Amino acid sequence: MKRHLTAGLAAILALLPMAAMAHTGTGAHIDPMHGFLHPLTGLDHILAMVAVGVFAAQLGGRSIWAVPAAFVLAMVAGGALGYFGTPLPMVEQGIALSVIVMGLAVAFGVRLPVGPAMALVAVFAVFHGHAHGAEGSGAGSFLGYAAGFVVATALLHAAGVVLGRTLERLGGGLALNSRRLVGAAGGGGGCRRRCRDPYGIDPMARGRKNA
Repeated sequence: MKRHLTAGLAAILALLPMAAMAHTGTGAHIDPMHGFLHPLTGLDHILAMVAVGVFAAQLGGRSIWAVPAAFVLAMVAGGALGYFGTPLPMVEQGIALSVIVMGLAVAFGVRLPVGPAMALVAVFAVFHGHAHGAEGSGAGSFLGYAAGFVVATALLHAAGVVLGRTLERLGGGLALNSRRLVGAAGGGGGCRRRCRDPYGIDPMARGRKNA
């Protein structure tokens, strides 16, 4: 049990330092590595994607793979919209809301049928994907750039699934309290972003759009 928990946390922590390298300042993002790094540029992206994995694990069954898969597919669609310049309203608010909602879903142990759960995460994934795609609009190939952020997202989902499965195995009050702690951390991150940037005009977001 401790080994699974350590593996999940280690995967998350290993990805965090890469965020510092994600912005080169050149304004052009032309290879899969930039796509891989972009999901790690903001704590909101990381929290939401890990929370999706934990949420999938707490649902169990087919949801363990189907929910993350729905997120990734919808994210690619949103990424294409952003890459090719198709506007999407309230992207920053949608990202912040995804962190809050997924954090609450984990904290309160929400259990949905696989279909509604996939639909829920897919809606949020479009916003995350649009942000990734807009950031990589100067890339030479959308497919190469998208491959990078798909791999990063899948790794974050996998870390969340490992963490979620570990929490499920704890059982009893310890599992409940641990899940609430994880969910509260995610929801708190989303609330912090939303309170700091209520109208979606975060300077970092403007920087991404102007890059």
